[in-house]
Amino acid sequence: MNVLIIEDENLTAKRLEGLLHKYDATIKVLARIPSVAEAVAWFNAPDHPTVDLVFMDIHLEDDLGFSIFEKANLKTPVVFTTAYDEYMIQAFKVNSIDYLLKPINYGDLVAAIEKYKSLKQQFGQSSNHDLETLLQLIGKPKNTDYKDRFMITVGTKIRSIDTNDIAYFYLQEKVVFLVTNDGTHLPVDYSLDKLTQLLNPRQFFRISRQFLVSLPAIQTIHTFSAGKLKLDMHPKARQDVFVSGDRITEFKEWLGK
Repeated sequence: MNVLIIEDENLTAKRLEGLLHKYDATIKVLARIPSVAEAVAWFNAPDHPTVDLVFMDIHLEDDLGFSIFEKANLKTPVVFTTAYDEYMIQAFKVNSIDYLLKPINYGDLVAAIEKYKSLKQQFGQSSNHDLETLLQLIGKPKNTDYKDRFMITVGTKIRSIDTNDIAYFYLQEKVVFLVTNDGTHLPVDYSLDKLTQLLNPRQFFRISRQFLVSLPAIQTIHTFSAGKLKLDMHPKARQDVFVSGDRITEFKEWLGK
């Protein structure tokens, strides 16, 4: 497997290369690149070697790594490696298959590589060396009918709510509420378990026993101790919103779909 390391801290890049060779001594690191400008030049070169997987820091010496996607034809899967957690959502909107926080844990690195291999085996049996097909298939929606509207009765009034107008659902004192994008809280006659079955899983994810959230409603993701993730929602939730520990791996995969 050919990999490229885009990292402006030389010691960090060397450590990552060492971890990669600890996992598999045959992995070939094609280059260690410290800046956006050099990365753009590398990817835009017509004769650059085929790369299977990119490990990319976000804060590079001249700009954020996301600029590379704007200036170069980068269609290779990327594992982001960064000390910052606030870019997680933005990362999964480009070619990201995983997001590793520094200092990189060897187990997390192995999980990211195994995930890449699994995706390649599942989707990437094509002749495209840059796995463009894989990336397109990851983002391809399935042809399944999901609930797209809810009829809500409040007093003597009936409202029809489009699921695109729903930010999240939450459970409070045995009652499930939906929260619209404009901050209105309305009770619904469904359990969170049932809603999880009815709603498009690409749009909504059950992060805990209390919350089922839509992707656009997630504003920021914070890492906490003991591997917890806390979400800032829009509209703001009435209580702290955490991703359950047993759901974090699936949550990160969902962000990358």
